[in-house]
Amino acid sequence: MRCGLDGGKTPNMRGYFGIGVEGISKAMNAGSLFRTAHAFGASFVFTVGAVYSKREMENSDTSKSRGHIPLYEFANARELRLPVGCTLVGVELLDDAIELPSFHHPPAAAYILGPERGALSPEIQALCDFTVKIPTRFCVNVGLAGAIVMYDRLLSLGRFAARPLKAGGPAAPLPPPPAFGAPLWEKKRRRRGGA
Repeated sequence: MRCGLDGGKTPNMRGYFGIGVEGISKAMNAGSLFRTAHAFGASFVFTVGAVYSKREMENSDTSKSRGHIPLYEFANARELRLPVGCTLVGVELLDDAIELPSFHHPPAAAYILGPERGALSPEIQALCDFTVKIPTRFCVNVGLAGAIVMYDRLLSLGRFAARPLKAGGPAAPLPPPPAFGAPLWEKKRRRRGGA
C-alpha cells in the first residue's frame, strides 16, 4: 500500500505543530505517536513526565522519527517550554472541552495528550490555551488519539479539492495555488516608467 501525498510530502500548510504526551509509560504507544507525527510532518515531539523504554519504542517507531524530528523531554509541567507564540492545546475527554470537528486549529500549535490510564494533570491543563475532545463514547489509545488530531489539523489547514456531493472522489481537481505578482514597490516603479 502506498501512503503519503505527493511522494510523501504533506500538503502545503502555513505554520507548524508539535505533539506530545504527559505521563506516558508504554513504549509502543510512544513509538506509534512519534511515528505518526513524523508521517504528518510534525516539527517536533515531546514528553512530560514520561517513563518508557526508548529501546522498546523502536519496535513501533519504524520510521525512526528521532532521526528526523526533534524529541524534547520535560520532567514535569514546570519545565515545559514551547516556542514563542506556540499555542498549547490539550486533548482530553472533558465535558467543557471543544469538540475537535468544531475547533479552529492555531497556525502554531503544540498538542498534548494525557497518559494511557489517566487524564492530563491539573498543572498541564492550567497551561493549555484550549482543550479539545474527540467526540467518542470513551477514550481511545494515545497513538490513535494523536493520529486523529493530526488528521483533523491536516483536513482543516491543508489544501485539498472540495468534497463532491455524491459518494466518490473529488468532482473537480484542486485549483492551482494563488499566484502573486511583483511586490508593490516594483509595480509602482514600472508605472512611473522606471527600469
